[in-house]
Amino acid sequence: MATQSELEDIDDLPPSAKLVFKVLEYKGALTQKEIVEESMLSARTVRYALERLEELEVVEEDVYFADARQNLYEIDASCDTSADCADAKNCAD
Repeated sequence: MATQSELEDIDDLPPSAKLVFKVLEYKGALTQKEIVEESMLSARTVRYALERLEELEVVEEDVYFADARQNLYEIDASCDTSADCADAKNCAD
């Protein structure tokens, strides 16, 4: 589960990284090309956003078996970053 500081780190990201995060949150695992299509951001902007999200360890990169030249990006399953879960955790504390 994401800590409060991890959620704050996501809040400090540029808007493009937040958008990429939300696209992955709603659509699930996607390739970089699919993220570009869904977000309507440039490929370079998506690459930068994914790098920033990977630095925070909230997005993980995996091999896309349908085309090994591409990678598949998804929200790290061990890191639940939804605001509802964070609020529930804060209420439980």
